[in-house]
Amino acid sequence: MLSFQLTEFPVLVTERMVLRPLRASDAGPMFTMRSDQRVMEHVNRPMARTVEDAVALIELINARIAAQESLHWALTVKGEDAFIGLIGLWRLVKEDHLGELGYTLMQPYWGMGYASEAIAAVAEYGFRTMGLHRIEAITRPQNRASIRVLEKNGFVREGYFKQNVFWNGAFHDSVLFGRLAGPTSP
Repeated sequence: MLSFQLTEFPVLVTERMVLRPLRASDAGPMFTMRSDQRVMEHVNRPMARTVEDAVALIELINARIAAQESLHWALTVKGEDAFIGLIGLWRLVKEDHLGELGYTLMQPYWGMGYASEAIAAVAEYGFRTMGLHRIEAITRPQNRASIRVLEKNGFVREGYFKQNVFWNGAFHDSVLFGRLAGPTSP
């Protein structure tokens, strides 16, 4: 079984970004992101209705990190400490050495390569430091931007599930992507 203990939160630094712990002060921008219909279009989670919804999400995420059940980072642009998105291995299956990747980015930062840069950093950390063997990501087939960024980062489409998610009164298809540690990892 995978065994890792976070004694200190791992801040990740890339060419243009700093991936840091979520803070209570991120609640305002988190609310802005999670209440944006365009951002949440392909996310099977409730949209934020109030800043308190964002506060509750930050508290839940930080509790899950403390319990070693997941690991999430606030995305920030290097030199600025403002929250622009969220990325994480939101589901860790230690007995299978598996992490499930999830990410959201504020709409003004779409198409600028930030999601790809963050995914690369989290995948490297997951494989090399945490000892994960596999990272998965699930998206909707209509989310072309997410599919492109996953493929750019070495994730391979492994499955297509017809109407396997019931969300907001409708059934939705899902596409499963996976990436293994080893020679295919950067």
